[in-house]
Amino acid sequence: MAEGLFRKLTDGRDDYDCASAGVAAYGECPVSAHTRVVLEACGAPVPLCGGRRVTAAMLEDATHVFAMTQGHLEQLERAFPAHERKFHLVCEFADVDGNGPGSDVPDPIGMGRGAYEAVADVFETALPMVVAYIDQTAGGAAGGGGETNRPG
Repeated sequence: MAEGLFRKLTDGRDDYDCASAGVAAYGECPVSAHTRVVLEACGAPVPLCGGRRVTAAMLEDATHVFAMTQGHLEQLERAFPAHERKFHLVCEFADVDGNGPGSDVPDPIGMGRGAYEAVADVFETALPMVVAYIDQTAGGAAGGGGETNRPG
């Protein structure tokens, strides 16, 4: 879900590329039905793949990597310490629902469509701040700024 909404937000910007991967994903799987419905309702592109595991090769090309939760961020830091300077939380720059900056993105897996819509609302608040941060720190050249969680 994050990938689709990020792609919608940066549509028309050739200096951006985005790819999703997860710290606990195994193999490639299709995007969940609820994710598909929510992305289509938002007018966002639906990624072809719903989950694949993050690799060192992916991180080599990334300028920025955004994790959904503090736990995911810590897993990335342990597994890929050479890339630690690239790692951030999606909500690091936004106060979502009064939880303060740095809160986790809720995991909607196993819940109904309403949970997926709530996560889309979190992304709608947080992702513009992510783009602003990338623009500030990479001069707009975001090549490879990827998401690091299995898409919602």
